[in-house]
Amino acid sequence: MSSQNDMYRPQEYTMADRASTEERAQFIVRTYLHLFGAVIAFVLLETFIQLTPIADGMYNMLAGTRFGWLAVLGGFVVVSHVANKWAHGSVSLGQQYAGLILYIVAEAIIFAPLIYMALVFTGPEVIINAAMATAFIFAGLTAVVFITRKNFSFMGPFLGVMGLSAMAIIVLSIIFGFNLGVLFSVAMIAFASGYILYTTSNVMHEYNTNQYVAASLTLFAAVALLFWYILRLFMSRD
Repeated sequence: MSSQNDMYRPQEYTMADRASTEERAQFIVRTYLHLFGAVIAFVLLETFIQLTPIADGMYNMLAGTRFGWLAVLGGFVVVSHVANKWAHGSVSLGQQYAGLILYIVAEAIIFAPLIYMALVFTGPEVIINAAMATAFIFAGLTAVVFITRKNFSFMGPFLGVMGLSAMAIIVLSIIFGFNLGVLFSVAMIAFASGYILYTTSNVMHEYNTNQYVAASLTLFAAVALLFWYILRLFMSRD
């Protein structure tokens, strides 16, 4: 079954699922090392943002008008598209890294108001707990894919529809000012978990051995989405 990566996929390299055991193992190790590096870079950048007036300024700006979130969300969607195109559309590792770095910066910026609220209104413990829960769920779902070796590409159309529906609900909540509530966060955690299964499976079946940077970006996006809604859920509880 084809995926959105088909349009970007360079043909000069062996697909991971057809590569030798050694090549596939090297690809997987590189992918997850880059994912770990992306998470560390995100944490360091987010820490810097929180220690400067940037986070407070963004929070005050967005708290003053809910329509500010539309601009932030729209900008994030555009930047994410560019970052993914750079990462997936080039055989050049330099351009793939540029896409990954751009995406990390975009995630750090869009997370800044949420992290600021968590620090001010609930305390750092809730962030740590949400991060631990995210890591636990991600590790469990990754293990499912690696142990079963099941191809979850069949989830693509369903996740696509759910993603567009969720985006529409988010936009409507911003425009009309209604609270999405706890149930929406729970539903999005389930969606993010399904997306992790799907993207992890894609890493195994839909990427070539030169696309470990692009693969790490896709996984990082899924982890960030899961962390966002787990943090929202834990904040609402507290």
